[in-house]
Amino acid sequence: MAGTPAQTTSQWSSRFAFIMAAVGSSVGLGNLWRFSAEAGSNGGGAFIIIYLACVLLIGIPVLMSEYIIGRAGNAASAIRSVQDVSQRSNVSTNWSVLGMTGMVASFLIVSFYCVVAAWVVMYIPKFLFGGFDGMNAQAISDQFGSTISNPMGVFPYFTGFALLTIWLVSRGVGDGIELASKILMPLFFLLLIGLSLYSLYLGFSTTVTTEAGFESNGAAEALSFLFRPDFGAITPSVATAALGQAFFSIGLGSAIMITYGSYLPNDISIPRSAITVGLIDTGVALIAGLAIFPIVFANGLDVNSGAGLFFETLPVALSNAPLIGGAFFFLAIFAAVTSSISLLEPSVAWAIEKFNLSRPKAAILVGGLMWAIGLISVFSLAFMDFIDGSLTGAIMLPLTGLLTVLFVGWKMDKKMVDEQMAGVSSGLRAAMFFLVRYIAPVFVGIVLIAGIVDKFFS
Repeated sequence: MAGTPAQTTSQWSSRFAFIMAAVGSSVGLGNLWRFSAEAGSNGGGAFIIIYLACVLLIGIPVLMSEYIIGRAGNAASAIRSVQDVSQRSNVSTNWSVLGMTGMVASFLIVSFYCVVAAWVVMYIPKFLFGGFDGMNAQAISDQFGSTISNPMGVFPYFTGFALLTIWLVSRGVGDGIELASKILMPLFFLLLIGLSLYSLYLGFSTTVTTEAGFESNGAAEALSFLFRPDFGAITPSVATAALGQAFFSIGLGSAIMITYGSYLPNDISIPRSAITVGLIDTGVALIAGLAIFPIVFANGLDVNSGAGLFFETLPVALSNAPLIGGAFFFLAIFAAVTSSISLLEPSVAWAIEKFNLSRPKAAILVGGLMWAIGLISVFSLAFMDFIDGSLTGAIMLPLTGLLTVLFVGWKMDKKMVDEQMAGVSSGLRAAMFFLVRYIAPVFVGIVLIAGIVDKFFS
């Protein structure tokens, strides 16, 4: 029953286009916002060491598994891809539940992701047009609370960003998703590198006093915090946080990479692509840390401020450099756009196949429902917190990831897996399949159990 069917879906025009789209789906506000918040709250270097290990040993194998299902399946939607692969592997098509949970998770995430993107957009004119002029640090920090508690102020920005997402997805793989990624991601990289160099320059030119009473500078303290691990700071909670960040940062468990894998030509190596995307995503997170933490240390700000680091702490530090502040939040919009279109795509691909709709019509219908659900998050932050932290983050994403590696490692026809892993040495194929089969299920299961215990039993 194994074999590679002729691909009938749209395809990426080149490996570069695919890498940019896949990186764009992975690189988002989580790299700029969540990574820095997690690293700051969990000891910096110790967290990062574990995070890097988790990306290599868990994140990349899960990512490769999703690509394998997507390209092996003769369909665009994740659900149909899993059904097709299951049938050809002579196993139950009930495994398609992993496509369903992933697709629903990505749909729910994009509904509130557009809300967070709206907050980012609202901060750009605050920097550029004097919105922080004359304010002290506390007043600037308080701006975030007043911004998100004003739903009618957020509404037009949320609607505008949602419409942009819907329009780009409606244009299809080549003229929408691929084009946006090929333009925005290189610009994103250039701007991020520029801002990190500015941050390091600012840090080196600022004298700070360490906790031990020695004089140093903001950049040196940031580099020490990020890359000089205190192994004594490693605790089970730090390890779990690093594992979760590695899993979620790459965008796993949301059916995105299964859908993107279905558009992947047969002559592109899946293992190499998975390694490339995983390493680029990790590199972006680390560079984002270099763009954020020197500013934080140079201004004597709290690295443990969690999610507030991005919206409350950084504006305090950058209020006297409005162009830099505006550029930093403009950078975040680039990342948000490429991520939002990837989050909406799995549901649109499913609607096209399920109801035989044209892409524009499917994008409008699914996007309209996304907008309606997102509107609840605009008016209820408690609803957003539940969807983000308790439902998708704690349960749906790790559950989908766990089912994915179990399916590829234990149920999918081995010959079919080998066909999709062609293009690399037999040693690398064997090593990566070992990680998929034995290592990833254990640790993704830990993420799932830890998330459930933390959200519902602690």
